Amino acid sequence: MEGSKDTASLAAIQAKKELSEGFFKKGISIALFSGLTYGLYSAFLTLGMTKGVWGDWYGPNTAALSAFTITYLLGSLGGAVNDICSSIWAMIFAAKNGKFGDFLRTINTTPGRMMILAALAGGPVATTAYVIGLQMAGSMVIPITALCPATGAILARILFKQKLDKRMILGICICVLASFLIGSTSVGGDAPKGMLLGIFIAFIAALGWGFEGCVAGYGTSMIDSEIGIAIRQTTSGLANLLILLPIFGKMAGSVKLSADLAVQAFTSGPAMIWFALSGLCAFVSFMTWYRGNSMCGTALGMACNATYSFWGPFFCWILLGVINGMEGWTIPPIGWIAAVLMTFGILVIAMNPLDLFRKKEVK
Repeated sequence: MEGSKDTASLAAIQAKKELSEGFFKKGISIALFSGLTYGLYSAFLTLGMTKGVWGDWYGPNTAALSAFTITYLLGSLGGAVNDICSSIWAMIFAAKNGKFGDFLRTINTTPGRMMILAALAGGPVATTAYVIGLQMAGSMVIPITALCPATGAILARILFKQKLDKRMILGICICVLASFLIGSTSVGGDAPKGMLLGIFIAFIAALGWGFEGCVAGYGTSMIDSEIGIAIRQTTSGLANLLILLPIFGKMAGSVKLSADLAVQAFTSGPAMIWFALSGLCAFVSFMTWYRGNSMCGTALGMACNATYSFWGPFFCWILLGVINGMEGWTIPPIGWIAAVLMTFGILVIAMNPLDLFRKKEVK
């Protein structure tokens, strides 16, 4: 009798262990998928900013707009259009699952306000820097922005006194080395004009997303991932459109200019098709990132998501370079090596890579 109880207890423990491991593995798969969809979002967004009226702004009619307008105002507008599209997808998804009321109720709670703060750092600041960097330096900025887990780890140590051990420091050093390798591609004679500045601006995106990861960690631990992403994308889209865009318009000479360009952008059918797709991929990427983090841990979730440092350049190369025949989207070998190296560095920040093999041996 006692033996049968022990057997049943061991069986229950084993079943619980297998369930936990399955849940953990599923979380890793979901977080990895978020990195893939983020790569697709980057490619669709960049393609959208070459179609319709955007093709005129960056093409034959470039002389009609100032250099500041082309670089910064249009970069902010691209981020705004994408995030508004993404927020619409998030609202549709929340309404479809009967959570729209929860979204409205959650906004004015402490976790909701934390998500709004995170969105302001990750949206108007980081997303705009990301889009501007893409336009100035191409897909080479993508691995740079994937430094966000490293910046997040450093900021967590400064802001929240979280532990930063030797392994994490090693991972940060690997990421920095990879970023220097990427930066080396911008100092040669064949480097596009403004590429070095574009890479520098990409560091601002990494810093903004690192801060978002720190702050959102608190909010997402208490909010459903579908509600969290709806708050995040809505805040980011509206802040870009109603705050940052007019500021850039004023700096360019007229707030009316920013409003006119926004109307033209949202009514440009050939471009909005691709922005709708980039918004959908951004929504899916952030939602699966939040969900994956809750299942396998924030550190490992951020590391899995940051595999977009490979998927971003890959999909940009395929969609823009190979399929659409656009020049400037080929990646030098050192860029691919650096992207893979940065992915490994991010993994080292999140965990000891040897643990993956140790877990496999236990089975």
